[in-house]
Formats: sequence, C-alpha cells, structure tokens
Amino acid sequence: MKNMNNKNNLEEKIMSQIKSGKVKLRSRYIFLAEKVGIGSAFVFSLLLAVLFLALLFFYLKSSDNLIYLSFGSRGLFAFLETFPYLLLISLVISIFIAGFILKKSGVMYQKPFGYLAIGMVGFIFLVGTFLTFTSLIQKLEERSYQRMGPERALRPLIHQRFMEKENGTAGRVMEIGENYINIQTPIGLQKLDLSALNLLEISFTEGAFVMAVGEKTEDNIFLVEKIKIINEEEMPFLRRGVQEKFGSFERREKPGFLDPQKRCFSDCINEGKTTTSCQGGCWQR
Repeated sequence: MKNMNNKNNLEEKIMSQIKSGKVKLRSRYIFLAEKVGIGSAFVFSLLLAVLFLALLFFYLKSSDNLIYLSFGSRGLFAFLETFPYLLLISLVISIFIAGFILKKSGVMYQKPFGYLAIGMVGFIFLVGTFLTFTSLIQKLEERSYQRMGPERALRPLIHQRFMEKENGTAGRVMEIGENYINIQTPIGLQKLDLSALNLLEISFTEGAFVMAVGEKTEDNIFLVEKIKIINEEEMPFLRRGVQEKFGSFERREKPGFLDPQKRCFSDCINEGKTTTSCQGGCWQR
C-alpha cells in the first residue's frame, strides 16, 4: 500500500512539473532522429575504417615499402621512411570514433563492450582484407591518383610524395659504369656507388629495376650496402612513378631520343658534378 502511495505521489509530482513547464516532453520523432543520426555516424566511421585499412594493405602490397624488410636491420630504416603513417593514423581515429559511438549510444547495452569492440575490429580487418584484393580498391586508388571525383580527397593519404630517402632507394637502371650505376627514380636520377659490393654476384642490365639500402652522402651519391634486382610488376607504384617522370624504357631506347641525354649525363658525371645538377642540365633543359 505504501508503494502505491509513493508511485501516485511521484506521478502527481511529475505531472505538476510538466504543467508548470519545468519539465518538457520531447517528441518521439526527435528520439528517432537522434537514433538514426547516431546509427549513421557509427556506420560511416565503421566504413571509413574498413576503407582506410584496405588502402593501407593495398599500399603495402603495391609499393616498395615492405620489400625493404628483406634487407634485414638496414632495410628497417628505409621501411620506416616510406611507411604510410597518414593512412595508419586515419585508421586508428576511425576505429576510435566508431568505438566511442558504440559505447555511448547504448546499442546492445546488454552485451559487454569488450566483446562488441573485438567483434567490430574483427569485422573491419575481415572486410578490409577482402577489399584489398578486389578491383574496387584498385580503381579507387587510380581515381585518387588522377584526381578524379571525390576520390581525389584520398590522394594525400595514399600518394605521399616520393621523398628523398636516406637509407633506401629504388628505380630503373639507365646507365651502368665501373663500380656504379645510375637509376631513374620517381623523384629524379640517382647515382649508386657499388664499390663496397662484390659485383661478381649480381649482373645489371639497362631497363631493369633495382632496390638498394645504404647511406646517402652530402653530394647526393648513394653508397650501397645491399642491392637486389626486383620485379617491377610487383611494385606498380614505383613503376608508374618512374614512367611518369622519364617515360617508358622502350620509348627512350629509340635512336636519337635517349642517346643525347644519356651522353650528356655521363659526361656531366665524369666531370665530377652531382647527379642533381646533371639531371637539371640534361633532362630538364
């Protein structure tokens, strides 16, 4: 009986506050709109996380980044120099936002949040990994690279500028000399000093793609510690960057097209000038 009186008193108190305007009723449509908005934000952040993870895996698969690890401890530094940190940061932020919304929204409140978080991350990795090997991500990457449509917003995340690396380099062989080779990289020409290597163990050919780790000197000569010939088909980002900078190797092998520039560059190097100045004089004039 006492509980019934307390309940009636509570109802009367609430009704009096509503009538006085101290408590205002909200339309059920407002609650519905809030739930739809929260749900949409969660789904959007979840899809962004899936997209960023797929792009991250696609970058690692298509660039020269992971291959540097095959050189051992020296290659680790080159790997860290070329790692797509912006994509990783975007992925972490998207997962954090999705988890925050999931926790605060009260969705499936009867379930422990830890299980929901593990399920969410598992879903992101499963779908992201699957998308990595589909044509969808490849087309999206190509459109972002060409600055087409809304995909152009992803270009800074995927196509970070081919910066000057201090511990690694990769490119196409354009000239073979005694104890050195000159390669074409996405940012320009680079001279590789091979004097520390046993050249009997490796044979270079013009047009082949190589990757090396070592150290760059102040005069822009790369002192090679380890080098290997690579398959350009496994690194479409590197191949595309070199071809856009210098054109296809077959086209430059035509008589009268490569020879004057190659001869100019060789003479310039023999005069003791740096590769940067020779490139400016022979390729960009």
